[in-house]
Amino acid sequence: MTTPSTPAGTPALPPELARLRGSIDNIDAALIHLLAERFKATQQVGVLKARLGLPASDPGREARQVARLRDLAHQADLDPVFAEKFLAFIVEEVIRHHEEIAAGPDGQRAPATASDDPVTD
Repeated sequence: MTTPSTPAGTPALPPELARLRGSIDNIDAALIHLLAERFKATQQVGVLKARLGLPASDPGREARQVARLRDLAHQADLDPVFAEKFLAFIVEEVIRHHEEIAAGPDGQRAPATASDDPVTD
């Protein structure tokens, strides 16, 4: 029995493998779009934190997020250690962005002014 070939001369993939890879590709695309949306939101948080003079990192929130995502990972039958490492990578990047935002375009933290007061804005 011969394996059907593609025009390039390489063996064609079994239909089940092609279908599964197509699903993976779609999931990867969705992950990228979700991460982009997440980073848009965290950029806004970084701007707000900078305006309010808050630190880039919030260890309490980060710990709560780790616990929450570990629980979600358990529920989803995903390795919670992997989920925690994935979150740690994202949080590290978010903190770096927040630090850059706080430093301002010239790398120097701008002093807070009365117009930075959230009550008056």
